[in-house]
Amino acid sequence: MHETAPSFQYEQAFARNLGWLTASEQQRLREARVAIAGLGGVGGVHLLTLARLGIGRFQLSDFDHFSLANFNRQAGAAVSTLDRSKLAVMQAQALDINPGLDIATFPEGVGPDNLDRFLDGVDVYVDGLDFFAFQARRAVFAACRARGIPAVTVAPLGMGAALLTFLPQGCSFDAYFDWHDGLDEQELALRFALGLAPAGLHRAYLVDPSRVSFAERRGPSTAMACQLCAGLAGTEVLKLVLGRGKVRAAPHGWHIDAYSLRARHTWLPGGNRNPLQRIKLALGRRFLARHAGAETPQETRR
Repeated sequence: MHETAPSFQYEQAFARNLGWLTASEQQRLREARVAIAGLGGVGGVHLLTLARLGIGRFQLSDFDHFSLANFNRQAGAAVSTLDRSKLAVMQAQALDINPGLDIATFPEGVGPDNLDRFLDGVDVYVDGLDFFAFQARRAVFAACRARGIPAVTVAPLGMGAALLTFLPQGCSFDAYFDWHDGLDEQELALRFALGLAPAGLHRAYLVDPSRVSFAERRGPSTAMACQLCAGLAGTEVLKLVLGRGKVRAAPHGWHIDAYSLRARHTWLPGGNRNPLQRIKLALGRRFLARHAGAETPQETRR
């Protein structure tokens, strides 16, 4: 436990949460432990939002450092933090909000060697991993399911956010996205992107498709989307920890889009194996092939 600043009082700092929360619920949040892997675009703002909600304990992981490419969206990215550890910067910002936080850090990232420690005593896992961290993400979600830990992922898409929650007794992450051994990285990326947001509310205003390249591991992003993600993730964590409020787990999801002024409850029975979703995946493969100047990938990869 970090030494608490003399002027800091938890009850006073988070008193404005009360009304939406009872005093006993605020205390439950104080005692809750949330794990966040990845502290970049969404992970960093997830941490700060949950710290302001009054969550008292965190497991945090990130091995990366801030760069100029992070400035448009990442909460910790600034001239003063260039080349500094994302984990160290975000940990300091969270402790500046609540000096009494109990934080366990994992600067090596997450993987088979430390997943047991990373998830030890955790109430909820919140996904902040890089979009392309496929194997790490797959391992963490599988570990959460095995340990009975709810897992939340919210994707920043355009100027909106798409929420999926995976409960231990419900649809698994691999089953929903139809991920399995033998898929190449571009296919994993396509299935992840389309599974995250089957409503596709963001696609209509993508003005320059050439900025999307799964092969080069790049895509456009906005700060607004990351902020919306944190609002959805923070609310989902609150409901899961307190056990109140409706949680619609995968294959259900939510997609809200500030630009198009639309919100959609999504339901994708079968996940990416859903017949309509298979059509979208086939169209997605053709889109990627066209913009890469390559032939359409064969359907046999399914």
